[in-house]
Amino acid sequence: MSKDVVSYLIFIVALITSFVLDMFVFSKKNKEVSIKSATYQYFFWVAIAMGYFGYLFFEYDSKIAIDYISAYFMEMSLSIDNIFVFVLIFSSLQIHKNNVGRVLMIGVALAIFFRIIFIAVGIVLVQQFSWLLYIFGAFLLYTGFTLFVSNPEEENDVKDGKIYKFIRRYLRYTEIEPEGKFVIQKDGKAFFTKLFLAILIIGVTDIVFALDSIPAVFAITTNNLVVFSSNIFAVLGLRALFFILQKAADQFDYLQQGIAIVLIFIGAKMFLGLIDIELPSWISLLVIVLCISGSIFYSMYHNRKKSKLTHDSN
Repeated sequence: MSKDVVSYLIFIVALITSFVLDMFVFSKKNKEVSIKSATYQYFFWVAIAMGYFGYLFFEYDSKIAIDYISAYFMEMSLSIDNIFVFVLIFSSLQIHKNNVGRVLMIGVALAIFFRIIFIAVGIVLVQQFSWLLYIFGAFLLYTGFTLFVSNPEEENDVKDGKIYKFIRRYLRYTEIEPEGKFVIQKDGKAFFTKLFLAILIIGVTDIVFALDSIPAVFAITTNNLVVFSSNIFAVLGLRALFFILQKAADQFDYLQQGIAIVLIFIGAKMFLGLIDIELPSWISLLVIVLCISGSIFYSMYHNRKKSKLTHDSN
């Protein structure tokens, strides 16, 4: 077998094994996941991703490995933004904390499913129409600028959204406590519960975020193996990362701006090819790490400063 075939096999085995562990070992029905347990789980997912990085480094070369880790960190940062939306969904629908883990597990499965489809379609389109990469670049520039100037506090309640209104209007839906069920019987009829609604909204959210993340990863590399593996490995840790960050969702005020700057940089980088300028892979990695870590640390500093001013005024 060729080296590429072996690499895909290792990736697929790691993906299936990880997903089985997440479904039958890490995810316990009707039980809240502690921050300690979620942290251990997340380190497990990161260790798998880093192990694959080491494999690519020694079996291929440093450029492919750096492209992979750059794309992985890019997708991880977008996943953090995704988590904040999940927090809004669970809070708005008042999903019981014991059911959050199972809903997220299905959400991660949907995210992997949609990304595999979108990546496969993206690969075919890019191979046939290479100029689409510049469309991706323009889309990233637009998304980055829009994200930079938007106000995250303006997010609406999920119950004001079109999906919730569609469910209430066209399907039998009940606000009765689901007790872990997606469909319940009432008066001899089947009714969808808010757990089903949460999964539906998360599925739509996964599609929206995939539309951002897929162009971003193609802007870093067009290597099919790297595109697939970096994207999927980043998504695998999404559920564990949620439980780590859910109570700190309002502590990263400037993360959105950090992600926006990265998207703008990645988008602009694609257009440099038009004037025969190609930046080294390590520069992309450095920009991603500095922007994301810098926005997180600045958010923490800003919150401490704001808290101190509030304390002094009292």
